[in-house]
Amino acid sequence: MGSSVRGSMDVDLEGIIQCIKQGNEKGVQTQLQEFNKEFAQCFFFDAEERDRRKFKKNKVRNHTISDSDSDEYDQEDQNLIVRQNLAIVLLRFIRTEVKSHLLRVSLRTLRILSRDKKTLGPFITDSALLTVAKLAGLTTWDASDEASDPDTDFYDNIIASLTEAKVLQCQIDADEANMEVGDQNEEGCTFDEDAKSDISNANSGDLDSLSWLGSHRTSINEMHRGSIHQRVLERGRRDRRESKMEGEEEEVDAGEEAQRKEAMKVLCNVVYNSVWAQERFSALRLMSGLVERVSSSISCSPPSSVQFYELRLMFLITALRPELRTQLQQEGGVSILNAALESCLEVQWKDQYECVLSPEVPPISLEASQRIIEILKILFNITCSTHRQEPGENDAALYRHLVALLRLCLMRKCVLPDDTDELQGHTVNLLSALPLQCLDVLLMVPLETDSQQCHGVNMDCVHTLMQFMERRLESGDKIKEKLTPILNLLTESCRAHRETRRYIRKYVLPPLRDVSHRPEEGSTLKSRLIRLMTHLDTEVKHCAADLIFVLCKENVSRFVKYTGYGNAAGLLATRGLLGGQGSRTSSSDGQYSSDSDSDTEEYRQVKDRINPVTGRVETEQPDPMEGMTEEEKEEEAKRLITLFNKLAKDHFIHAVGIDSDGKMVPMSGLKEDFVTEERESGSENDRDTEEGEKN
Repeated sequence: MGSSVRGSMDVDLEGIIQCIKQGNEKGVQTQLQEFNKEFAQCFFFDAEERDRRKFKKNKVRNHTISDSDSDEYDQEDQNLIVRQNLAIVLLRFIRTEVKSHLLRVSLRTLRILSRDKKTLGPFITDSALLTVAKLAGLTTWDASDEASDPDTDFYDNIIASLTEAKVLQCQIDADEANMEVGDQNEEGCTFDEDAKSDISNANSGDLDSLSWLGSHRTSINEMHRGSIHQRVLERGRRDRRESKMEGEEEEVDAGEEAQRKEAMKVLCNVVYNSVWAQERFSALRLMSGLVERVSSSISCSPPSSVQFYELRLMFLITALRPELRTQLQQEGGVSILNAALESCLEVQWKDQYECVLSPEVPPISLEASQRIIEILKILFNITCSTHRQEPGENDAALYRHLVALLRLCLMRKCVLPDDTDELQGHTVNLLSALPLQCLDVLLMVPLETDSQQCHGVNMDCVHTLMQFMERRLESGDKIKEKLTPILNLLTESCRAHRETRRYIRKYVLPPLRDVSHRPEEGSTLKSRLIRLMTHLDTEVKHCAADLIFVLCKENVSRFVKYTGYGNAAGLLATRGLLGGQGSRTSSSDGQYSSDSDSDTEEYRQVKDRINPVTGRVETEQPDPMEGMTEEEKEEEAKRLITLFNKLAKDHFIHAVGIDSDGKMVPMSGLKEDFVTEERESGSENDRDTEEGEKN
């Protein structure tokens, strides 16, 4: 099935309504199952349709619209009306006493419809949201008594609106057939839009029964206050954990759990696509019910299949609504999610902040890894503001407990290598958001016989982070998104923990021996990081430079020695260190020892011949002024001065110098500072002289 609807949508909505009115549940189920089977993998892309219409609108200025194009537009309008009314009917239908199997089929249809932002109007009312939320287990609210009209009137209104729309469309077709080609080209688009509005106005059904703000003839699109904020769905990608097709799933899943899962999927789609739905989710206080559901599902064994979608909804709503992030944190979200993470990892504790990590433990399953990733994403949402904060005693203990679990996430393997990489990526993101002083748990594990270590400290976790960084460097994919978190994490860890810095420096900045090549040339880890120091993206450039600068203990001369002044200039200019003043930045709080950076014998032999700008030994170049007389040299110097003056006059270059703060400033500014300093110095000397004469 394609990703968007191109042909007609053969849904006999009137037939479905007649079956509902007659109590023919089997007929309703059969027709909905056919719809679900046909459109299970189908998404409606409004951006694609809008671009296509825009192209056609521009094209018709010079060309005649073909009958097939016009029919395609008309068909899309009719399909939209059918989808909207089908959603209205089903949202009313599921509020009645519906058998379990038919309820699941109806929810699956609503889930498919909720992928299309044009049909979201019926979904984002309070009544609809609470109805679906109740089926998902998030609330006990009952909307069955709120229907203002009898079922017969409600369904008759829907049928009447469909008939009215068909008649209106027939009138449009007849009018267009009688129009001249020129008029059709100029006015067709405008008339189409007006017609669409009328059709939409006719397409209300019984809006009062769904708590819509208006009469029975109010436009669906008008009812969605936040419609301009609706998100455009990306192309659908089927979840890897769902290996079965929809038809097979239907036979396997049964009972209340399958019903809750389908309802949760509908809520995920609606919340993702509608800002208004996000606001109402917050206002209706559905977060409390969601927290209760997640908390109660932790103890389920085996885990409920709906748990993933509960976590997905929690991630979406905390990512999109800041006030719900705060609410979740205040309601003990970190503690609840810690327990959920512990359950997914099947943790056995060896010490207060140490989990048992046995090589015999099987890899994390596909389903468990997906749940863990959702938990990590939610935790990141609610802890991302704590990185620079000083946690209280209770919070610090909670975060250290979490870091112990995250160490397990880093060290454990998943069934698939891609899942392992994704899990480690989200773990790194979360570690970089937690208070820095709590990360010492990563190093507190006792040494094993095969452990990586530095001065008696376990470096297994740091070694895994280094390997993860190397894989991200080699992939070269989405560098800013995937590489900056691990660079920042390693930088902060190196600044805070001396052993971590020493261990990483051993691999990134080994003692210099061969300096015949530029520092950025080659395939070593150091070379790849130095190449990033001149990356086009400023954030990537600064992150890579910061890591190497910290590995050099924020010592300017050592930093230039390993990278070359050309590569180092960006960071030095940013920090006001271009003049080389001071060995470190004044704001540095790094844990650095006073050990010296001893040079190798190979480096000492060529040290005087290294070009400090390029960082390598340059081949000797012939003297360009060799054989010139003194007069010729003077003439050449005057010619160069003239050229520089011309470039400066035309504002191609500006003469700059380095001020007392190590910042680059125009030479004119330096001259003014110098004159001011001379005057102040002269005034002080004069005062000293006068005082001496008085004495």
